[in-house]
Amino acid sequence: MSHRLPQGSPHPARAAIAAFVGTTIEWFDFYVYATAAALVFGELFFPAGTDPLVGLMASFATFSVGFFARPLGGIVFGHFGDRLGRKSALVTTLLMMGVATFAVGLLPTYEQAGFLAPLLLVVLRFVQGIAVGGEWGGAVLMAVEHAPENRKTFYGSFAQLGNPAGALLASGSFSLITALPGDVLHTWGWRAPFLASIVLVLVGMAIRLKVEESPVFSAVQAEAGTAGAGRSAQPAEMPLREAVRTSWRTLLLGLGSLPVAVGGYYIVTTFLQAYATTEVGVSEQLILNALAVAAAVELIATVGVSWLGDRVGTKRVVIAGLLAVAVLAVPQFLAMSAGTAMIFLSLAVMRVAMAATYGPIARILSQMFPPKVRYTSVSLAYQVAGAIFGGLSPIACTALLAATGSIYPVAILLIAMALVSVACLVKAPSYRDDEIVAAAAP
Repeated sequence: MSHRLPQGSPHPARAAIAAFVGTTIEWFDFYVYATAAALVFGELFFPAGTDPLVGLMASFATFSVGFFARPLGGIVFGHFGDRLGRKSALVTTLLMMGVATFAVGLLPTYEQAGFLAPLLLVVLRFVQGIAVGGEWGGAVLMAVEHAPENRKTFYGSFAQLGNPAGALLASGSFSLITALPGDVLHTWGWRAPFLASIVLVLVGMAIRLKVEESPVFSAVQAEAGTAGAGRSAQPAEMPLREAVRTSWRTLLLGLGSLPVAVGGYYIVTTFLQAYATTEVGVSEQLILNALAVAAAVELIATVGVSWLGDRVGTKRVVIAGLLAVAVLAVPQFLAMSAGTAMIFLSLAVMRVAMAATYGPIARILSQMFPPKVRYTSVSLAYQVAGAIFGGLSPIACTALLAATGSIYPVAILLIAMALVSVACLVKAPSYRDDEIVAAAAP
């Protein structure tokens, strides 16, 4: 008997909301670290007396450790997600992230513990990276695989909403702390968001445990259990090896589609925040408020552009967003010295463009690969891109700024990343889940 793939699950909205809540918590934890790295970690965890720009680069280096750990997390949790199921992998990643983030809030500073302080910071950042590396692919697949074919971009975007929602919570929490009287942020205030994250994790665990397994994974398991099922219907024994052997070209296209979605984002948030406060002289309070508003705009825009993707074509929407990012690259940085109104406006407009590059990419990337190695393949492409483009972008931009004294090379780098993304998206394949499973049926 053939087990044809169901046209989504009976409860796609439930799976989408669970993906949203889970990724919001994961990205809140990740961005709390990113915000602290830009604002306070340079002075708190590295030797006093260094040049501020050098301290900032050292802080961004620890920030990058999380990105380099993400491919490993994608491989490890992708293996178990393809072999044992999406749900169990996602519960584990959420717990790991929560424990690591809470522990950062308890760390001693360099003044209190010397080199032990930055060492512990790097270790915990590495654990954060492992957790996020396994989280994204699974959350995206749970949302997309539960959805019917004609709504996959929309429901898949709910996992993507966790990014701006997490950024909004992170920026908002730090904005509230900087508004307190005295130098609260640089004394004890920076710890509060890290410690408070444990409450969010407990809520997320309760929600995630109630979600059913992905219908696509269940269909593959059912197909493998059918008497006489061929080897092609069996779950991959080594998903990483099979993904590299059978889909290496697609993996490269997936990697090349993501420079702006995963790297450009940190240029227009983390690096921009540091540039505005240290080089232009924008107040921490102002830039945090502007970033919080921009994150709220992106949250709304992500739903809109993903809804549009199901109607006019997902690739078309993403490519339009990439071209908009390229056009806005130079004005975005120049606006930092153009007054409060322009700062708020430029950040909001750029994040609408970024929403178009990021929100619909969940459906594009997940539909590039067959179900039995999909968790591994999606995670590997996304997290390697994260390590290369996300982890190195703030350091590269800071180095370009230090070497040239100009922001234009940074804008040119962002434009180049957008053009590479467009070229790879044009060539990227796309498959339907029901056709893949039907082809494997005897």
